[in-house]
Amino acid sequence: METLKGSRLLLVEDDVRIGSLLRSELQAKGLAVTWAQNLAEARATTHDQFDLVMIDLGLPDGDGTELVREWRNAQAEIVIVILTARGEEIDVLVGLDAGADDYLVKPVRLAELTARVQAHLRRSSAALGRGDSFLRVGELGLDLAARRVNLGSKELKLRSREYDLLVRLADDCGEAVRRETLMDDVWDVNWFGSTKTLDVHIAALRRVLAEAAQQTRVVAPTITALRGFGYRLDP
Repeated sequence: METLKGSRLLLVEDDVRIGSLLRSELQAKGLAVTWAQNLAEARATTHDQFDLVMIDLGLPDGDGTELVREWRNAQAEIVIVILTARGEEIDVLVGLDAGADDYLVKPVRLAELTARVQAHLRRSSAALGRGDSFLRVGELGLDLAARRVNLGSKELKLRSREYDLLVRLADDCGEAVRRETLMDDVWDVNWFGSTKTLDVHIAALRRVLAEAAQQTRVVAPTITALRGFGYRLDP
């Protein structure tokens, strides 16, 4: 778990037993953990810098989904993980659509949870360490060093995993990429969860590209779904 050391995590969890256990486990792995037990305490930390935020949805003073949206709007690059007892498909889709990168359903094995946290932190660290380079797909420009994307003259506001997914598709522009390959490369080879998170992020990317194309009157690349296989970015 070397990639955890020195990273900062905000844990938003109202259950004292679960919160204590998670904080102890993650601190033992070298992570600096700040624990908030409700929305108010979590909101008081919004100006702090965290690498990852882990949020429960059923909080005593409101729904954690609100916090997911707030953190996503405040810090586009931050990794957000939902950890909740709500396991219905609609809850998963709403949570991911609100801006979460991952969705874990309680009870979850500690080994799985720490592996997922490690995978997210490793992905973020690798992305920040990419060399100075630039990709272009038609009118879409991707500055890999600055993690910025422009369509024509407009800069797109992308969540961290949306950006990583777009870069991965752009790397093989015009070629079909398997779902499993996208999950391995953008999330992690040890991914335990549903691949629906891929579809949610694809849908979000399509919305951003379509809105930017309409505003700039520039033709945007399209993301084509290949039934039973994966996706392809077409310039």
